[in-house]
Amino acid sequence: MARNKVLIFIRRRDWRIWFGTTITLIWMIGGIWYLALHAPEQAMTPEVIGSFLEGAFAPLAFLWLVLGLFMQQRELAINTQALQHTSEQSTKQTMAIAATEMNARQETFFKIAENVKQQLGGISGMLYSSSMGPAGDGLMSREDMDDTFSQVANGDVEIFARLFLTIEFIENRKLADLLYGTEIRARHSRNFMRAFEKLRKLAINCDIEGIIEDSLMQNAFGLLYQRMLDFKPGDENIAENSDSLSNAGGGTKG
Repeated sequence: MARNKVLIFIRRRDWRIWFGTTITLIWMIGGIWYLALHAPEQAMTPEVIGSFLEGAFAPLAFLWLVLGLFMQQRELAINTQALQHTSEQSTKQTMAIAATEMNARQETFFKIAENVKQQLGGISGMLYSSSMGPAGDGLMSREDMDDTFSQVANGDVEIFARLFLTIEFIENRKLADLLYGTEIRARHSRNFMRAFEKLRKLAINCDIEGIIEDSLMQNAFGLLYQRMLDFKPGDENIAENSDSLSNAGGGTKG
């Protein structure tokens, strides 16, 4: 065990230390040998001894100065590598924290999205009732409206949005009149857009790739939202445009 510890101790030492130690020992042994040969021939006064020691140890001092500079340079390189490694670890930790935060945002988004979609389903249902139900054109009976609202309650929250899109492509009706033909319809449309825009903002903040936002914009709610933007009246007051929109849609009720 003791031998192994000695070997480990030797391996861990810088070769420059061993080189300097070896040179120092050889130099000192040579100096002692020189003194042993020539000291009896000379009067060893303090001045002579001082001059001898000064000349003898000056090369050793210079040697260790140079070795010290090399060892210091090596330590600086090791410290630089350690700092670089620490920086890389910090970067990885930062990325991990950012990914964890993004996952938390996405989980929060999906939880909020369920409630918002229920809200959008209810608003689109009231808008559809005002346009096509007994309070509107009367093309959908109260029983059919109740059945459709039951489907919303059972989880099919996009059904009214799909019905609006079906009307646009199949029945050749003016969707602008169904969305903004009366003040009540315009208010429902504004509420729908306001709720959807908040949900869209959350989607943007929780997905830097934009995948969630793209999916949101391509579902029935997103497509209906885009139709609402397309047919949204300009700066004029919506109530003042109700009659003209109704006439364009065939004089629908509401």
